Amino acid sequence: MIQTFAANQRYHTNHGWLDSYFSFSFADYYDPNNLQFGPMRVLNDDRIDGGTGFGMHPHREMEIVSLVLSGQLEHRDNMGNQAVTTWGGIQRMSAGTGVHHSEKNPSPSEPVELLQMWFLPAERGIAPSYETSSFDPNELSGKLVPIVSGNAELQQPGRVAKIHQDMTMYLTELSGGQSVTFEQQPGRKQFVFVLAGSVSLEGGSEQAELHRRDSARIEGITSLKLTSSDTAAQVLLIDLP
Repeated sequence: MIQTFAANQRYHTNHGWLDSYFSFSFADYYDPNNLQFGPMRVLNDDRIDGGTGFGMHPHREMEIVSLVLSGQLEHRDNMGNQAVTTWGGIQRMSAGTGVHHSEKNPSPSEPVELLQMWFLPAERGIAPSYETSSFDPNELSGKLVPIVSGNAELQQPGRVAKIHQDMTMYLTELSGGQSVTFEQQPGRKQFVFVLAGSVSLEGGSEQAELHRRDSARIEGITSLKLTSSDTAAQVLLIDLP
């Protein structure tokens, strides 16, 4: 089953300094039919003005991944970590038993655009931790490149961040008409989010078309083919239990 969600179906909130679209129930947006997909709990598509951001605040029992699409994102936490991330970088924080952190745009004028994703951990009560990793955007062409994974065989310190859940996040860039196929074990789920361009999805007898910022929640399909339209596309695919 391929269930699609158009970009304009997402909940939208604008606080002036923060312009955000929610793919799942979050903050003031509550839909009992849209709480999560497998362990995936949050996907917020954020735009934060220069010199602003989220001050120090707490989290518990959540795996949090930030993917910067443009601009800069600065992280600080009460464990002593500090980092600035741009496109090509990943921030992964395991809140575990409790952590305080801030996320701000260090640029005085340039906005930052990012995806922040939350996942329920496979195990509660772990010690909080934080790491940054980076991928080479030039290596995304025509390939599904892992960027975050709970699979020890895929994890690479500094290259593929470790997450405490049985899942893997992939990025790909497809030129006009180019295809890539994702093979998956039975009984698992796939979440697809289009960062740029348009793609068609084909799995078994099912097909779907996705455009910029559209998403799909996929179950019961073990071989998924993604094909870009006449122009280039950039896609996030998440393999979930």
